[in-house]
Order: sequence, then structure tokens, then C-alpha cells
Amino acid sequence: MEGLLSLSRYTAENSVKHGAPRDTDHPELRQPLALEIWESVVKTLDPGSKITVLTNGPLTSLAKIIQNENNISSVIREVYVVGGHISHDRTEKGNVPNIDLDHYTELNMFLDPLAAKTVFESSLDITLIPLGIQRRVGSFPDILERLRKMNTTPEALFARRLLSRLYHLKETHYRYQHMDTFLGEILGAVVLAGNFSKLDPTFLVKPIKVLAEGVESEDGGVVIDEKQGRLVKIVENVNLGAYYDLFTEQLSSKEQSAVIGSFDEQRRNWSVPLNLT
Repeated sequence: MEGLLSLSRYTAENSVKHGAPRDTDHPELRQPLALEIWESVVKTLDPGSKITVLTNGPLTSLAKIIQNENNISSVIREVYVVGGHISHDRTEKGNVPNIDLDHYTELNMFLDPLAAKTVFESSLDITLIPLGIQRRVGSFPDILERLRKMNTTPEALFARRLLSRLYHLKETHYRYQHMDTFLGEILGAVVLAGNFSKLDPTFLVKPIKVLAEGVESEDGGVVIDEKQGRLVKIVENVNLGAYYDLFTEQLSSKEQSAVIGSFDEQRRNWSVPLNLT
């Protein structure tokens, strides 16, 4: 179930905090809560079915679900967490912007360290896609070159234009040097949408602990703790060429392309009278 966790920022309780109106006389018009969305998804499952969750943001909603479910492993098969940073020798810094105190933390973990701690201490089967491997796959030229060669679908064309703009920003403005972060986050989607074995991945299984003790310079840090950590599978490396190929192949697949893939095509369909006979 991809993208579930990003819903937390759009829920009703978060909207009200920032001054959005809430019409309590018409509750059907409000945005659903994260737990309400989760419950509706679970109700649609066939007996014995389970969900695979991909997160690419703070783990707030998943932590709420874990705290609300008595037996979370009976519903969730596995979780892929795009985030976290393991700095083995304190030479690779994290990616939290404008925080001088915290040099070794990844942004998603930093934004809600208590939620991350809850998730990583749960019984869930977790695969971590950390900042290190995200950075290794973040090559704009390699992906753009492949997108230019592929047969174009509307999705591939949109991705090429978007990534070209991000690459241009990175190359021309010093404030946009972090743009390749978005390429790293794509890795999680490619892992779920494609055949992961094609990437020739290598894993480490390590006892992981998330720091959440109220110390700003450390909170959200991911450390290996042989005594208190919980075993987590960590993506250590992938075949870069295979990753770029699989990403562009998925986008360029006619079978996965939308039936209506562009506004021009939609407008042409609207201009044709319906055949009601």
C-alpha cells in the first residue's frame, strides 16, 4: 500500500491546527483521519490477505496504526521504510536542512523521532532503504539519458520533464543542491513496482535503534545497538544500471500507462460525440 503515510499531513486534525475551517455540522465533508483511511482499507481485504506498506516520509501515521492495532503483523506483511541514516564512522552527514546541531540524522526520522522509535520497536518485518543507498542511486544524467531513449508514454514524458527541471535547478542554483534526494526516494517505489531481484540487491541485517530522548542534536538518529536494537533488513547496495533501467522500463510500459494520459488526448475524447446506439 504505497503512500499511506503521506496522508498524515492532510488529515482533519492537522488541518485545524493550521487554521483550516472544520464544519462539524457536516462531518461527511471533512477530510478523513489517517486511522479512518486505514480502517477502510483493512475492511476491503480478502480473508488472509496482508498489506505491504511503503513509507517515504515521517512515520507518524504508521506509529498511530501500530498503537491502535492489537496484532499489527496479522494485517501488514512487511514495511519498506525510505529514510534513516546510518553514519558508521561519522563522516557522512545527514540531510536535515538549517539545523546546525544535527549533522547525522535523516529528515524523515528527525521530523518525528518518537514515531520512528515506535515503528522500529514493533513486531513488523521492516526493510530499511537508508540515505546512503539513496544517495548512490541519485544520478540525474543516467536516468534522463534512459528516459530520452525509451518509447514515450505520458508518464515517462512527465517524469523526464520534471527530472530535467530538478536537474537544471541543481546545476544552476546553490540552494537546490539537494534535488537528487528525490531520485533516492524513487528507489522505494521501484522496489515495490518492479522485480526487486533484477536490482541484484545486497542486504545487511543489523540490530537497529532509533534515538528519541529529547536531545535535538541526536533525536532521529539511527544507530546499531547490539543490546537494545531490533533486527532490521537494510538495503546496502543495488546494481545502479539495473535500477535506472527498471525505473525507465516501468514508466515506459504501455500496459501500465493510463488510458487517458494527457490533457490533449482527453480533450480529443470530449470532442467526439457519444455513440449511444
